[in-house]
Amino acid sequence: MGQVIQIDEARIRDHLGEMVRGTVEEALNAMLDAEADRLCGASKYERTEGRKDTRAGSYERSLDTKAGPVKLKMPKLRKQTFETAIIERYQRRESSVEEALIEMYLAGVSVRRVEDITEALWGTRVSPGTVSNLNKKIYAKIDAWRHRPIEGDHPYVFLDGIVMKRSWAGEVRNVSLLVAIGVTTDGYREILGIVEGPKEDKSGWSAFLRHLVDRGLSGVQIVVSDACRGLVESAAEFLPDAQWQRCVVHFYRNVFSLVPSGKVRDVSKMLKAIHAQEDRKAAAEKMKSVIADLRAMKLAKAAELLEEHGHETLTYYGFPDSHWIKLRTNNPLERIMREIRRRTRVVGAFPDGKSCLNLAAARLRHIAGTQWSTRKYMNMTPLFADQTQGAIVA
Repeated sequence: MGQVIQIDEARIRDHLGEMVRGTVEEALNAMLDAEADRLCGASKYERTEGRKDTRAGSYERSLDTKAGPVKLKMPKLRKQTFETAIIERYQRRESSVEEALIEMYLAGVSVRRVEDITEALWGTRVSPGTVSNLNKKIYAKIDAWRHRPIEGDHPYVFLDGIVMKRSWAGEVRNVSLLVAIGVTTDGYREILGIVEGPKEDKSGWSAFLRHLVDRGLSGVQIVVSDACRGLVESAAEFLPDAQWQRCVVHFYRNVFSLVPSGKVRDVSKMLKAIHAQEDRKAAAEKMKSVIADLRAMKLAKAAELLEEHGHETLTYYGFPDSHWIKLRTNNPLERIMREIRRRTRVVGAFPDGKSCLNLAAARLRHIAGTQWSTRKYMNMTPLFADQTQGAIVA
């Protein structure tokens, strides 16, 4: 048996890394020299009548690339400032590295973890300030996206809010982010907007809905939401032609809060039976029966809540039955709110409301570019077929 050959994989990887880094460094410096020759109109030391400028030495500059940190020799010219299309002036990192840093942060990686990852991948450690400065590049685009015009009609609109923590005069206080998504006449979902509000009240919802209407929100036939304070009044003011659907899931939770834990399962079955009926009339009759049953079970407060507000959960019956399951709850937006919460949880308390809004909006913009918005959510033909049929009958 011959001797066993042992291979030090770590040393091989380091050697290969040095080779790649050296090759990248040589290639970039060669490209910079070629760029300088083009600006001068002649090669280095070449004497020709077509020369426009002459070299004045060079200065060293570092650049972080995916292959690791490299040293560049930036040419200096006597008559003009050396400008290169290869690397932006003052740039210290390859654009792909910068994009990776931004993507990591927006994907939910904490700043501290970003520092560790960059050191492991590229051999250099970025500071929290660097990550913040990089994110400012995309925040301008995000702000423009938040204020873009809303085109086309959106028959179905879902509204909800989420509470975050932010620093305020040395104290940590709550700040609300109000979010709206809609379904277009073609059946695709679209994120309509997100704003910061001190709290979820009438003034906050009025400002948000005014913001959406001013940007072009139109054609709304139904608004789906929880019974947030002031939301229904604001919706009636700014979307007067829209009906309001109270989220069935949230309403169930409101009822359960008035029911002993041992009876929640039975009450849940009773409530679900209401929303399993074939039309609104049958659902209303079933609701009366359930109210009587709740009173017989000595659950007077739950019965009163159902009697007073149960009809608010039946609005969806006035729309095509193929849409019922998606219109009776706020689940389409709840999933997005959980995604925002997952992303912002790593931050904790934000230094200000603007950074909180920007990060949440960045996540929404990312979602808007995925299959979430490109996959058809509803077949809207039954809705407009019913409207056309109604118009003919009228």
